[in-house]
Amino acid sequence: MDDKLSVVRTRFAPSPTGFMHVGNLRTALYAYYFAKASNGKFIIRIEDTDRDRLVDGAVEKIYYALDQCNVIEDESPRKAGNYGPYVQSERKSIYLEYALKLIKSGDAYYCFCDKKNRDITDNPENDSYKYDKRCLKLSKAQINEKLKAKTPYVIRQNVQDLGTISFTDLVYGEISVDSSEIEDNILIKSDGMPTYNFANVVDDHLMGITHVIRGAEYLSSTPKYNLLYNSLGWEVPKYIHLPAIMRDERHKLSKRHGDANLEDFILKGYLPSAIANYITLLGWNPGDTREKLTMQEIIESFSIQGLSKSSSIFDEQKMKWLNGLYIRELSSDEFYQKSLPYILNSSHSKKYDPIKIAKLLHSRIEIFSEIDEKIALIDEFETYSTELYDRIKLKATKATALISINATIELFKSLSQFDEITIHDGLLSLIDKTGLKKGQILWSVRVALTGRESTPGGASETADILGRKESIKRLEFSLALLTQTQ
Repeated sequence: MDDKLSVVRTRFAPSPTGFMHVGNLRTALYAYYFAKASNGKFIIRIEDTDRDRLVDGAVEKIYYALDQCNVIEDESPRKAGNYGPYVQSERKSIYLEYALKLIKSGDAYYCFCDKKNRDITDNPENDSYKYDKRCLKLSKAQINEKLKAKTPYVIRQNVQDLGTISFTDLVYGEISVDSSEIEDNILIKSDGMPTYNFANVVDDHLMGITHVIRGAEYLSSTPKYNLLYNSLGWEVPKYIHLPAIMRDERHKLSKRHGDANLEDFILKGYLPSAIANYITLLGWNPGDTREKLTMQEIIESFSIQGLSKSSSIFDEQKMKWLNGLYIRELSSDEFYQKSLPYILNSSHSKKYDPIKIAKLLHSRIEIFSEIDEKIALIDEFETYSTELYDRIKLKATKATALISINATIELFKSLSQFDEITIHDGLLSLIDKTGLKKGQILWSVRVALTGRESTPGGASETADILGRKESIKRLEFSLALLTQTQ
């Protein structure tokens, strides 16, 4: 074991029961950062002992989430190392071997109680019932007789009265629990599969895990894990427990309650790097005011001292803001490639050049799913209030709008080519021709082209996307609308 402990080894050990929840993703990220910051190894282990909760395709979703966030493991079921198998269901015989050792040493025992009692004691929500150790009192002859008769059984941990049991967590400090409060937990179920409580201890030891990083909900269970380590004569790993991520001040984010997972956010148009960056900050800080950090910057700054004991509230608006920063850092080609599926999927984009749409929206969205509504602001055009033309700050009025629109219609018809630069230069040339100010002209033309106060782009960008024919059509409609209201 000592040779293993010379290198930091962390693990992410998810159960394949669905999508990657943000809390699980944060655990994976922290385990990865800590390993890499320590020049150690990061391991993925699949904990599939709860056969009733397995979901087809969930393992692939785990890999997908980690790959999207650029979390690259050193060992896993798909990247074999020296400590496999890395799937618990493939290690069934290993757990029984150590359970039998515990029976031999008196630290575990066969339990032949009926299924009703086994279910009660194995239910974490049932705090009022504590198993009474009745099967610990069976004689060796009685046990052999039941085994010979193939009576169903489980193997239980024999928790003895040791008074106060303490351990040190690297985040929460010293934690103490009275041994009388610890249940004789089931180690091996009646189907021969280990429980999580037993398998994680055996696997962490055999895989040389030096630092166990997991949610704070496991703090109360850790003393019973340590009893198993001690009973087997194994060195206890160091513990790093993480505070909860909250949906609000009272409720934790929960996969069971349908809170968003990584795939949901990716489908909504978040960049995985931005998601990982934001989730990383829910419980850790780099020691300064930075909020946008690359993975390498996080690894270089990552330390236990930066971890918080307090829970964090998941704020999607904050993550959206951070995602916007990442989007604006994309090159034009990168943005186009990532935005294209959303542009093509928009019911409003069929008439327009996707390259021009992408160019317009690159600096104007925070998540890609906003693209449809942004295009709609250009595409949807109907009767509107001419009060929009009155803009005190610009000294724009309906009267200046009439002059601007008339001049712009004439301009658009006369342009030899119709592109953003030519349109923009042409509109600026109207300043001298009409005697109006730049803001008066551009504001009036933008309203005339869109019928809106707020739009994704300015007058020249919008006209370029709409094209000459549609732009003139809208300007003439707006001119008629203005004329009617004068």
